[in-house]
Amino acid sequence: MTQHEASTPPAPAPRERAASPLPQDEVSRWNRVRESVRGERARLQERHDRINERSGRNLGFAILIGCLIGAALLLSLLIAKPFFNLFGIATVALASAELAGAMRGAGRDIPRIPTVVFGSLVVPIAYFMGPSAQWLALLGAIVGTSLWRVAEAAVTSRKPSSGEVWKDLLAGAFIHLYAAFLGSFTVLLAAQPHGEFWVLGFIIPVVAIDTGAYATGIKFGKTKLAPSISGGKTWEGLAGAAVWGTVASVLVCQFMIGLPWWLGLFIGPLLLVSATLGDLFESMVKRDLGIKDMSGWLPGHGGVLDRIDSILPSGAVMFGVYVALGHLVN
Repeated sequence: MTQHEASTPPAPAPRERAASPLPQDEVSRWNRVRESVRGERARLQERHDRINERSGRNLGFAILIGCLIGAALLLSLLIAKPFFNLFGIATVALASAELAGAMRGAGRDIPRIPTVVFGSLVVPIAYFMGPSAQWLALLGAIVGTSLWRVAEAAVTSRKPSSGEVWKDLLAGAFIHLYAAFLGSFTVLLAAQPHGEFWVLGFIIPVVAIDTGAYATGIKFGKTKLAPSISGGKTWEGLAGAAVWGTVASVLVCQFMIGLPWWLGLFIGPLLLVSATLGDLFESMVKRDLGIKDMSGWLPGHGGVLDRIDSILPSGAVMFGVYVALGHLVN
């Protein structure tokens, strides 16, 4: 034996593997639990993706943007009503701009800047000067935008036909009627005594109608409501919207605007009709223009008009209710 071999210590015997701290059947059970949790997580993600696909929206962005808009609405209404006037001006300006842009993309030559400026002026005039001035402001907006378009057609090197110009004028008038005029009813309602509560008193049921239609339609929707206009609307969703909207209207009448609760049984269906028709009408406009959303300005929602399509006609309906009840009381 050499000196090196004598000085080398013997190799340690291999250590036995430590026994598992848990019995084998317990380990198997925990493995099954872990696999079950993974499977459930995958199913939830699949369901979430399927809901997003059916709704055509990213729910996370939609909820975040909806909360931000709701917070701005509440702050502008409840802190000082003139701030809501600014909120209304901004909303009508954005809605007019995106509708004018969508029509320009479809071939109509809409003067975008005068359309936005003249349309936005309808809102403060209605707020500060009342219904008579509101109608005059609408007429002025249509005339002003039309004269601008006629002047453009007169000085352009490529002379459009008179028929094309008339189509542009009608399209500009439609923008003012749809975005500016209908939008001004909400600020006109807010300008009335306790009007801020009446505005919330119709927006809350409209939001409930939209939410009820969406939730019920996702869960139970099978029968298409108007497949040639909007493929996502179902009769089952409409039934859910009717229940949600009527309950919200009853609560609003009882606790917010000082009306007997049973009037909510009438106001709720009125708002259901106006909100549903407003939604379907905007879908029809988009289908005619060949677009899915008016714009991509609001992540998860599309455009401003995509968010307020139910509110625009409902504001006019609620102002009519306010006036009618005022005359009945007086």
